[in-house]
Amino acid sequence: MVRLATVDLLLLVGYVLLILVVGFRASRRAGTGSVDFLLAGRTLTLPFFVATLVSTWYGGILGVGEYSYRFGISNWIVFGVPYYLFALVFALFLAKRIRQSEDATIPDRLERVYGRRVAVVGALLTFLLSTPAAYVLMLGVLIQLLFGWNLTIATVVATAVTVVYLWKGGFRSDVWVNAAEFILMFVGFGVMVAFAFINFGGIAFIREHVPSLHLTWHGGNTWQFILVWFFIALWTLVDPAFHQRCAAAKDGPTAQRGIVISILFWFGFDFLTSASGLYARALLPDLEQPMYAYPLLAESVLPPVAKGIFFIGLLATIMSTLSSLMFISGITVGKDIIGRMRNHADESEGLRRWTRYGLAIASVVSITFAVALPSVVSLWYTIGTCVIPGLLLPVLGAYVPRLRVPGPTALAAMVGGWMVSTGSLLTGVMSAVQETPRYWFGIEPMYPGLFVSLAIWSVGMTRVRLITTRSPSDRQVKV
Repeated sequence: MVRLATVDLLLLVGYVLLILVVGFRASRRAGTGSVDFLLAGRTLTLPFFVATLVSTWYGGILGVGEYSYRFGISNWIVFGVPYYLFALVFALFLAKRIRQSEDATIPDRLERVYGRRVAVVGALLTFLLSTPAAYVLMLGVLIQLLFGWNLTIATVVATAVTVVYLWKGGFRSDVWVNAAEFILMFVGFGVMVAFAFINFGGIAFIREHVPSLHLTWHGGNTWQFILVWFFIALWTLVDPAFHQRCAAAKDGPTAQRGIVISILFWFGFDFLTSASGLYARALLPDLEQPMYAYPLLAESVLPPVAKGIFFIGLLATIMSTLSSLMFISGITVGKDIIGRMRNHADESEGLRRWTRYGLAIASVVSITFAVALPSVVSLWYTIGTCVIPGLLLPVLGAYVPRLRVPGPTALAAMVGGWMVSTGSLLTGVMSAVQETPRYWFGIEPMYPGLFVSLAIWSVGMTRVRLITTRSPSDRQVKV
């Protein structure tokens, strides 16, 4: 357990009060329409767009600490480079298209292009993808470490504090709080790296005190292990938080420029987190639980006040993502699943009520996942591996007309990719030998799912092209 001085505790209390005040103050400016509740009236300016995207997309800070402690600068390759790459792809090819669309959510777009059945299944996968279980776990672990609470109690309390202002203010409250947390996360880690550098030195100290593999691009991992994280980074292209913020931007160029600027901020924050992880490995070489690398580094390096500021940075990094994903999960349950089943997905009346019910459901599901699978990296891996093969091609096709297929084909590709990857993952874990999973064909379970989805999609595209190249009289055949 971390020992906090009274001044540090007061700083943490001040942080909690700050986000509650900002969140509820923002709610006073919220309008009554559904577009305002879901997308802040589509008025996000460039500074707010960048602040909310940067803070939302970088919530897995304890997982990053765990990985950088174990594998060094490979953290930058696994959790940095692929996400920069696919964020740039998103900016170049999707950001403006999403803003030009009138659709508020990914399932809205799927229904417009493929029909209601694809939208409902897509909503279920979107819910799984956006469920913030990993962030609930990280926040619960951090509170447990700070105050000694039971993990379940810590996750419940943390989730309640995060959700309360969303209940009233919706997306506008989320964005305002994200903007404050954006500043705090950089300040917190800046303080950590500055203190470590001043007291212990720079790269020479790190080279002398960390294993040599920690300073290689792979960190001792196999190329297949590294490669699968590049595929998991495809998450970016189907991430509902990216879509929501692009839809909420004041125009398409704001969304596109905002993503490019965000990449620069992520690069800078990755430097701070990777450096902190290396300092943790150098100064605390025998940690039994690497997830605690950053908190325990703060305990050993930082004096009062600085320690409180750093823990505020940790909390801000996690809570910014937790609140955003929780709100998206609530929308997905209330609007995109229940709303479609009750045939009022687009009605303003009742949307707030159902979204609030969705927030409650998402909170329970997230807490359950966090307690059942208490590893941040495992949660990311499991959710990404199972869901991305089902969502990737339908979402890309929904925004790129030349990639589209008929609705039944899209549904088959979505369900096939999802089920095959999930089946391979489950059977591999159940037939593990000495805790090493035995996946189908000896390869990571995401690959078979992607292959099946791509195969079905390719057949559908071929059929469409054959039909559209026939004579005009034959083109009346339904696809």
